[in-house]
Amino acid sequence: MPDLTETARAPRLACADLLAAGAGLTLVALAFAVPRIASEQWRLSLYAAAAPIFGSFVPHIGWGTVPAIALAAAVITTGPALAARLSPPRLWTLSYLTALGWTLALALVDGWERGFAGRFADVHEYPHEVPGVTDIGAMLRGFSGRILDFQPDSWTTHVSGHPPGALLFFVLLDRAGLGGPVWAAWACVLIGCTAVPAVAVALAALGAGERARAALPFLVLAPAALWIAVSADAMFAAVAAWAVALLAIATRPGRAPVALGAGLLFGLAIFLNYGLILMAIPAVAVLIAGRTARPLLPALAGALAVVAAFALAGFWWLDGYHLVVERYYQGIAATRPFGYWWWGNLAATVCAVGLATVAALPRVAARLRAADPAAILVVAGLCAVLAADVSGLSKAETERIWLPFDVWLLAAPAFLPRAADRIWLTVQAVGTLLLVHLVLTNW
Repeated sequence: MPDLTETARAPRLACADLLAAGAGLTLVALAFAVPRIASEQWRLSLYAAAAPIFGSFVPHIGWGTVPAIALAAAVITTGPALAARLSPPRLWTLSYLTALGWTLALALVDGWERGFAGRFADVHEYPHEVPGVTDIGAMLRGFSGRILDFQPDSWTTHVSGHPPGALLFFVLLDRAGLGGPVWAAWACVLIGCTAVPAVAVALAALGAGERARAALPFLVLAPAALWIAVSADAMFAAVAAWAVALLAIATRPGRAPVALGAGLLFGLAIFLNYGLILMAIPAVAVLIAGRTARPLLPALAGALAVVAAFALAGFWWLDGYHLVVERYYQGIAATRPFGYWWWGNLAATVCAVGLATVAALPRVAARLRAADPAAILVVAGLCAVLAADVSGLSKAETERIWLPFDVWLLAAPAFLPRAADRIWLTVQAVGTLLLVHLVLTNW
């Protein structure tokens, strides 16, 4: 069990917490300011009118404004107390439902059509390609041949940029009678919000149950909810989060079938998003935190089974990856300046995880030396973010793309003093509400 006495005795707002939050705020302010004072030509090369956020500055309110404020107030005033006393099943269920309510309220600030129902109606989104998939086998066999741009049958932007598992999800949804952009939005939001209890389950399985309870109000009130509604990356994040959670459960003796299930989900994740190969970092972190390699072989077997299934169906992951890198530089990525985006990406991540998360990072580092399981997973999420940033394959839109890594960073506020929970939850809520009311996001 983690030692919580240090956190309990710490002052409500320690100097290190404030300095870290101040650094995060400064990074965000600079990332917003630099494009406003730079030349117009350079600003246009960013292809993000509200850089570092992919969206436009459009101050607005909507039907979700009042519910979002009310829900934020409820979590701030009652969330920590409920998290401390409810039984795990009730707590996880309540956290999921509250996260879902927060996510939907934020989406409805932009309106039903613009904020929710129409998100997947864009021609660059997955559902646009679904009617053309009449033969799933043929789609998988010919998928790589349609990745590159400027061909008569090139896949649309999002489909080409991801492995076929992403398109396959929406095709199967359509085959189940849930076709169209509205059902696609509901599926991604309903699945995506399960990442919140998944993080708690993982922490609890590793013996950090108290950290899980402390983190849940911050996970529920996450600014990242702005991009859970509505993007396919929310669904990707949930699949990856449950893979980690199952692997954490499998660190206990006699859980080989659970480890196999974790491996299957890890394997599925890399066929939803090439970047989720970096989920190997949190996976290794789980084994370190659990102090065992017991689940490794069954998990590898599960992951390799998914790779083999796609290969037999006609799609080889490495072929797709190399073609996607080529396609990436066929578009606006060749123009977007890495000199801005390598740090602008990190500013966007601060917007997605909030200043409370940044404030907690010095405390996380301190507990890492004590091998605190929650600290290990938070650092693993941070390492995945930094690795993705260094790759240069995520210039902009990382507030959405890095959701699978961000959910682990959102456990960091569990290391802040409990006496300061309401203060930091308020900081999270205010930051999120400012963003949603000032910026009209593209996703």
